[in-house]
Amino acid sequence: MLHPSYTDLMKVVNKDVEEGDTKIVNSRYSIVMATSKRARQLIAGDLPLVDAKDGEKPLSIAIDELNQGKLKILAENAEEEE
Repeated sequence: MLHPSYTDLMKVVNKDVEEGDTKIVNSRYSIVMATSKRARQLIAGDLPLVDAKDGEKPLSIAIDELNQGKLKILAENAEEEE
């Protein structure tokens, strides 16, 4: 089981969204894609944004970074605008 849960991670990501606005993350798929992309960055040599324990797996670090608000997930349309 994933700790924190998908719903907890979705709440963290969407916490700054005003009521009535479109949420940044609407599904578990978005959480999985964001954390897996970050895990690949960590594997490639990026430094963790949180304190990582020795032997901690990149995916666990990515999930912890997201949970602590160190990562920001951009909405798909925001990426297209840049």
